Amino acid sequence: MFQGASSLNLDAKGRMSIPARHRDALNVQCEGRITLTRHPDGCLLLFPRPTWESHREQIAAWPIQARDWKRIFLGNAFDVEMDSAGRILVAPELRNAVGMQRDVMLLGMGSHFEIWDAGKLAENEAKAIAGGAPDVLNNFSF
Repeated sequence: MFQGASSLNLDAKGRMSIPARHRDALNVQCEGRITLTRHPDGCLLLFPRPTWESHREQIAAWPIQARDWKRIFLGNAFDVEMDSAGRILVAPELRNAVGMQRDVMLLGMGSHFEIWDAGKLAENEAKAIAGGAPDVLNNFSF
């Protein structure tokens, strides 16, 4: 299970280093084979390849009414591999699609990660807090 936030930087070539605490798990789980794709919320999704392959099969089976969503998820999917230094290349098409600059945040979301432009994530979180908790969380407490 992936969790936690990591503040990272993209290098001049668009590469991002996977934090060591996740790198080891990804090497064991999928031998460093990863899939990146776009999410309509304005971030990227990072999946260990076996997890992505399960999602890919489900997405491919969606009915024709969902073809635009198929394009978002499948049409923007890039298979990448971690290099020996634990870096992955974030394709320029993906970076441009979500407005990703140098400073990024990697968020563990259980079975996968979200990758956000740091400024965009801060804006989204501020809006979410200002809007209050959704009704579905009314009975949730720590």
